[in-house]
Amino acid sequence: MEHSKIPLKFKEWENTTLKRVLDKSAERKAQFTTGSWQAVPRVALPIPLTDDDYLEKLGFPGEFPYTRGVQPTMYRGRFWTMRQYAGFGTAEESNRRYKYLLKQGQTGLSVAFDLPTQIGYDSDDSHSIGEVGKVGVAIDTLKDMEILFDGIPLDKVSTSMTINAPAAILLAFYIAVAEKQGVSKRQLRGTIQNDILKEYIARGTYIFPPKASLRLITNIFEYCANEVPNWNTISISGYHIREAGSTAVQEAAFTLADGIEYVKAALEAGLDIDRFAGRLSFFFNAHNDLFEEVAKFRAARRIWAKIMRERFNAKYPKSMMLRFHTQTGGSTLTAQQPDNNIVRVTIQTLAAVLGGTQSLHTNSRDEALGLPTEEAVRIALRTQQITAYESGVTNTVDPLGGSYFVETLTDQMEEQIWKYLDKIEELGGMVEAIRKGYVQKEIQDAAFKYQREIEDKERIVVGVNQFTIDEEGPKDILKVNPALREIQSKKIAQVKQERNNREVEKVLQALKEAAQDPEQNLMPLIVEAAKTYASLGEITNVLREVFGEYQETVIL
Repeated sequence: MEHSKIPLKFKEWENTTLKRVLDKSAERKAQFTTGSWQAVPRVALPIPLTDDDYLEKLGFPGEFPYTRGVQPTMYRGRFWTMRQYAGFGTAEESNRRYKYLLKQGQTGLSVAFDLPTQIGYDSDDSHSIGEVGKVGVAIDTLKDMEILFDGIPLDKVSTSMTINAPAAILLAFYIAVAEKQGVSKRQLRGTIQNDILKEYIARGTYIFPPKASLRLITNIFEYCANEVPNWNTISISGYHIREAGSTAVQEAAFTLADGIEYVKAALEAGLDIDRFAGRLSFFFNAHNDLFEEVAKFRAARRIWAKIMRERFNAKYPKSMMLRFHTQTGGSTLTAQQPDNNIVRVTIQTLAAVLGGTQSLHTNSRDEALGLPTEEAVRIALRTQQITAYESGVTNTVDPLGGSYFVETLTDQMEEQIWKYLDKIEELGGMVEAIRKGYVQKEIQDAAFKYQREIEDKERIVVGVNQFTIDEEGPKDILKVNPALREIQSKKIAQVKQERNNREVEKVLQALKEAAQDPEQNLMPLIVEAAKTYASLGEITNVLREVFGEYQETVIL
């Protein structure tokens, strides 16, 4: 069946059904739109749905409450963005990998940064020893960013950057590169992760305390609303929460709770809800339980739509849409029998697509062993392409919608997520729940339970605790050059020798003074600092001096 065709009988049935529901439910829909935050339904309605319940529970694709997807035609209009996460070693090496992926049919870029970059240290800093270029690309100055995107027109691709604490600085580097290419920042499309709360919860690449971090995030919201209107200013991430060991319910609940906190911070900073909410995006994990994952995505969309309309009084449809990127589950990959990971990733791909994702990264089969090889990366990308072009799941909008099992599971998932959201509200919100260690403890308990199930063989992992074989160790593992720190240090020294150091000192001093004034938006000065070739570490250290550093809560 061609992608552009719907079976005639199905089309006639769906059009007739939806018209009947619209006619009969207009009054109920009007009543629901006037409901309060406390009036949002929390208890699952019985399945099957009556006509009267249809709009409130499901609606149409592209309409409130977006249970069935955020676009009316979903993948019949266009496929999701195939955005493979990549970055390692030097900017030169990563640039070659990006060009390879684009040549293979990838439709968006996703940048992985190394650990020093993620926590605001230059490669020549003593804190960076042993970590330069290992889990992503090392970016120290604008020069590295220029190399990273050399030959890649930034007005033609969208770019996602997995960066949080120093997100403002990496976005500034990207804006500066675009201008050097002759591309206006108003043309740029992409996303910065910029989600610091989940760093305190699960991932650990934080720098500043919560108050200062939230200030930087809302500064980015405001700046991009005015200057970079097509940029997604945050990717509120459940992925790393799930990787830390949470359940599917916890992943969705804690991610939405983070989202609520960001919206509150933006409103407190004086921003209008409909000016920034449409550029919020989310980032979820996809694990192996196909139907649970689909239900998680559908429930999350429905809950977020209700939160934005009923609690925050958003008026624009786009402000209520939960748009999300998905990555297949890294923690589900096994070093044993790594080819089995291809099957796992295929199931997870289907979960993301059937759940209505807007973009997708598929993990490579060898990622439990090391950096993915080109062959493994190609297979991972082909998994998406085969799903899109050959599986038939894209021919119908929300193909699992109306399934008794899926709708019941979605309702159950929604009810359990609300329980967590209510508990977090009782604790005083997400920042306070993190400070008290509640969220971290919930994830730790879930991770412990999961591991015990594997060890007791209550949960079977093929090739690990069942169906094992004797096998040789891996042969082809991509390794990072051990001299990389020295290479990057020489680059930094050359940049500092060639730049106008007086100009750098001047803009860094201005940034320091502005940071001391909580009313000032720091983004324009950070962009100026990037253009002078001030390094990531230099900019971060100025902010460290003013804001201090976050100290993690010890959970006993």
